[in-house]
Amino acid sequence: MSLSVKIELAGGAELLFDNKRVHDVTLPDKTDDSKAWTLGGLLSWMRDNLLTERPELFMQGKSIRPGILVLVNDADWELVGETEYVLEKGDNIMIISTLHGG
Repeated sequence: MSLSVKIELAGGAELLFDNKRVHDVTLPDKTDDSKAWTLGGLLSWMRDNLLTERPELFMQGKSIRPGILVLVNDADWELVGETEYVLEKGDNIMIISTLHGG
């Protein structure tokens, strides 16, 4: 079953995604053995489908790069299980970069 979520980008993270701050996305049906979309799966999907430049500034391995905050429905992703969080219809995912040059 497809799943609709809202992704908001701020703090410079939007620059990696064609300078677009809000993405209302409908994730396709899962094709692997897992039945549900996780936050980790969403991050990989974003890297493969939305990211327009510099993937090394967004992800490190299979997780988000240190220095990027992730909120799920206004709660820190560390409180909801990080990459293992199972997405629900209508979730709001906010990604905020704290990485700045100096």
